[in-house]
Amino acid sequence: MSKIVNGASLQPRTGEKPRKIIVLLHGFGSSGTDMIALAPQWQEALPDTLFLAPHAPQRCGMMGAGYQWWGLTGFAPSALAAGAASAAPAIDAFIDRKLDQYGLTESDLALVGFSQGTMMALHVGLRRPRPVAAVVGYSGMLTETTGLAHADLAKPPVLLVHGTADPVVPVAALHVAESELRRLGVDVTTHVSYGVAHSVDPVGLRLGRDFVAEAFDRAS
Repeated sequence: MSKIVNGASLQPRTGEKPRKIIVLLHGFGSSGTDMIALAPQWQEALPDTLFLAPHAPQRCGMMGAGYQWWGLTGFAPSALAAGAASAAPAIDAFIDRKLDQYGLTESDLALVGFSQGTMMALHVGLRRPRPVAAVVGYSGMLTETTGLAHADLAKPPVLLVHGTADPVVPVAALHVAESELRRLGVDVTTHVSYGVAHSVDPVGLRLGRDFVAEAFDRAS
């Protein structure tokens, strides 16, 4: 199994030991350094939170400076399912390590992804033995739910945000994911950002921040 050994982070604004953790999962060809840029915009509302933005274990062959959770060559469902499954153990091990390090539990953890990172946040978040506090997915998609029985699904609350002008992952992916998650009994909230491409606008950032903050309040 590939191991996550590096990335970017932002310590709690309080200067004290973290009481919450948000793991930020970057997109294909990007890095934790890019994703951590989201954290300062959330920190005031989440002052006791440690933000962790790991680099995926694999270098991205198509983009020399970036990383990939797996080699994304297309959007065929079988390939996406296999790719997400192959990358999940490294993320689970990273989460386990950090929760143990800080003496926290899944209820103190939120997963936030962008694009391929959203695929991973949803894949991992739905399969943890205990539910995380929240999953937020930007500009991504649900890879597959085969083998997920309704009864033993973790069912964390999920927020999905997607731009209508996304040329990489069509906004239709949000509606497909919403339908499938509801079928599985997951509490899902969605927001469509009109005119936004493959990126996150200020409204989407604010919605994600508030969604996580409220989820942490409910879980504590």
